[in-house]
Amino acid sequence: MLKIQKTKSKVGRKLYLMVLTVFLVFAVSFIMFQQTREKQYKISTLTMKLENYNALLEEDLSLAHDRGIILSNGDSLETLPSVSRSKLVVAETKLNAFIREHESKDLRVTLIRPDGKVVYDNMSKHYDRFANHLNRKEIQEALKNGQGSSVERESKTLKQDYFYVASYFPADSIIIRSALPYNDDLSKSLQADQHYIWFAVFAIIILTIVLYRFTHRLGKNIAKLRIFAYKADHNESLEIEDLAKFPDDELGEIAERIIKMYKRIQTTRREQDILKRQLTQNIAHELKTPVASIQGYLETILDNPHISEEMKEQFLQRCYAQSERLTSLLRDISTLNRLDDGSDMIDFEAVDITQMVREIARETALERESHQMTFENLLPDQHIIVKGNRSLLYSVFRNLTDNAIAYAGEGRKITLSAKEQGNKWHFIFCDNGQGVPAEHLSRLFERFYRVDKGRSRKMGGTGLGLAIVKNAVLLHGGTIRVSNQLEGGLKFEFTLKK
Repeated sequence: MLKIQKTKSKVGRKLYLMVLTVFLVFAVSFIMFQQTREKQYKISTLTMKLENYNALLEEDLSLAHDRGIILSNGDSLETLPSVSRSKLVVAETKLNAFIREHESKDLRVTLIRPDGKVVYDNMSKHYDRFANHLNRKEIQEALKNGQGSSVERESKTLKQDYFYVASYFPADSIIIRSALPYNDDLSKSLQADQHYIWFAVFAIIILTIVLYRFTHRLGKNIAKLRIFAYKADHNESLEIEDLAKFPDDELGEIAERIIKMYKRIQTTRREQDILKRQLTQNIAHELKTPVASIQGYLETILDNPHISEEMKEQFLQRCYAQSERLTSLLRDISTLNRLDDGSDMIDFEAVDITQMVREIARETALERESHQMTFENLLPDQHIIVKGNRSLLYSVFRNLTDNAIAYAGEGRKITLSAKEQGNKWHFIFCDNGQGVPAEHLSRLFERFYRVDKGRSRKMGGTGLGLAIVKNAVLLHGGTIRVSNQLEGGLKFEFTLKK
């Protein structure tokens, strides 16, 4: 029992770890993907907001061109030769006021010419001294695509990280770049929602518990099946409690069905072994009598050299009769062995039943005449064609005929009829003889079973004829049953597939 428990634990643990690993890899990958996706969404939202601001600023600058806020000829405010210093101050003040009015104090706005020269920056008074901005990432993208951005880049002028968004307006020959300091506040605002992460972690914990319970139950079933396979392979007893009870789930049901199927197979195998032993005993018994008779007759002839020729011939005829009985017995045993091998070992062809019955009627005519019996063939005028093995089908009709001749009685009539039923032919083979006591009907198809053993042996039967009939009919996809007729005699009803 300790070994069984260890096996269960090992299988369940291995299964749990395998599934958990796959699940965690998927869960972590999904969380990382979701976080990246959410961050990208927030970056895109902020980028669109700053782009809208740039467009709004450009629109206002264009409308205010006559008020001197827009830069002429691309020069900076401080280098305009035709504008007085007071007007420069007024223009710059108006621009700064506009920026303060429309955005927060942390917003940095820079106006840049297409050649990279800075003409305005609200964060510095000395923007005319700024280095050329043409090599800035967001500027290059804006000149190429109309819009450009840089999520986190250090300003070479202010020595601080910024979130840049630049917009190029060809009509005004100006690039408007807005930027927000990439500080802790902005960084946190661009991060994924922490509530989602905690929710995901909680969900993972719950699913892990559920997964453990599922894999534990699954592991128990797998372990039990493994134990079952081991015991079945070593022919050990399966009648233990661990194998009798499985958890009430789909795999448990499958496992129980497999074990029940195996037990049925084992039961069938045991029954077959019993039948084989009985068959061997019966064969030995059936062979013993004719062999003993032959041996006895031959010993009598050998021990009595002066025996008369007439007596010697009589003994030899009896030996020949017994040898014929042995031949019939061996032939029937061989036929049954072929039937036990199954249809895979037997060739099938189109067989004319109508013609076969006529041949059997001719072959048994003399024997029927000796018993004053008649054979009434009521088969349809059309030829009955059945796909099967000719030898076995011949055995069916011949054994039924021989059985009726042997046991129906003197002066009786044998009748054979048939009718179509879908894809089958339904045959009725009967006689008007004395029939069989009701208690024997269920065993007529058993091998070596005889109603009157002494009479059967006297008639030369092997006790295998009806067993051959039943097995041959079943092999051809049919069914067979036997009953006593009300007016007397046996009636065999069987079907054969077309």
